[in-house]
Amino acid sequence: MSPPISRILRRLNSAMRLTRLRAESGGALVEIALVVSLVGVPMLFGTVDLAIFIYSGIEVSNAAHAGAVYGMTSATAASDTSGIQTAAQADSSDYGTNLAVTPTTFYACSSALSGTQYSTQSAATTACTGSGNHPLEFVQVVATVTLGVPIHFPGLPTSFVQSNTSIMEVEE
Repeated sequence: MSPPISRILRRLNSAMRLTRLRAESGGALVEIALVVSLVGVPMLFGTVDLAIFIYSGIEVSNAAHAGAVYGMTSATAASDTSGIQTAAQADSSDYGTNLAVTPTTFYACSSALSGTQYSTQSAATTACTGSGNHPLEFVQVVATVTLGVPIHFPGLPTSFVQSNTSIMEVEE
């Protein structure tokens, strides 16, 4: 006796479904490969650029701080421009002489540190009146470096500037 037609149709239908699944089994892999190549790779390169930007910011900040630490040790060291530059560039050995270091000194009244800055001690002494108010000397070091990006994307800049400032009171 032959099997009923409905049973034959069910078997044929399930066999067709298996064949269709086998034909589409590589489709997901192709889609993942496209998504990774179009989205993942640029994200990876962007992450590398961001990491370099953050690292250089830390290096420049540390260099400015090292120069200010050297300059704050005495009034003589605060006026030693080449010594401050050498200290900052030595701290940032990755950039060396490509790191531009600009040291300056200024004076401020002890009662108004965030107020007016004076370029000479005599001007600060004249301005700082009242009991307990006296001029304080500060050294300011600005460190700057221009870096090229390792991976260039069209429409984005090919270089960027990192700059940081450190200000410290000069010890008397």
